[in-house]
Amino acid sequence: MKFQEKLQTLRKERGLSQENLAEEIGVSRQAVAKWELGQSYPDIDNLIALSNLFRISIDKLVKADEEGCCLSGEKSVEYGINGEIIDFLCRAKRYTYAGKGAEVPATRPGSHDLQYAEGNLFYYDTYLGGEKFAGEEAVWRENVPFWSMNYIGRIVGEGFSGDFLKEALLLVPKENPYRGPMVYQNGEYKYHCIVNGEFDWFNGYEEIFCNDRKVYECIFHGGCIK
Repeated sequence: MKFQEKLQTLRKERGLSQENLAEEIGVSRQAVAKWELGQSYPDIDNLIALSNLFRISIDKLVKADEEGCCLSGEKSVEYGINGEIIDFLCRAKRYTYAGKGAEVPATRPGSHDLQYAEGNLFYYDTYLGGEKFAGEEAVWRENVPFWSMNYIGRIVGEGFSGDFLKEALLLVPKENPYRGPMVYQNGEYKYHCIVNGEFDWFNGYEEIFCNDRKVYECIFHGGCIK
């Protein structure tokens, strides 16, 4: 079930009209209507308000697949996904870009390249640009490509902090080992990340707000290579 469908179901179960719900969380009825049509998405504050109102975690509210972690089921067996690989990916992310790790020699003109290795596992992150950027992260197992994620993002407003982005990315969760946590806030900055799908096939996006103004956005997608 997608977010817009969950929201409509939860609202009706509580006996609320779109106008009632809008009043409860302090937005316009038109905003609620757009959320339920899938034409727009609540910001971090409104997600928290909806979570509190319906007494449901943000994770369960926004995830299209409520199965949660991808480390179980037939797909895990098919792709050889296990906790060791997820732990490695999270560590690799913390030791490279998020942890302000040193870059390695560029593989392409103007590219920024970072890498991390443990045993038979190898991680590589390479991206182009700065204020507008695009890149790819990948994991090799026994020198064979195993998993990859592509991303593209941009700064969209004044007040963006690269240090805050790295701070959020350092908190990459094992249940969604792609970017940062679903919600993270420090002072005037708020980070928001939504993921649909599982480790073998997923997509998502992240945003940063500064004083409730959106200053950064990034979309990403990826999965296992076979």
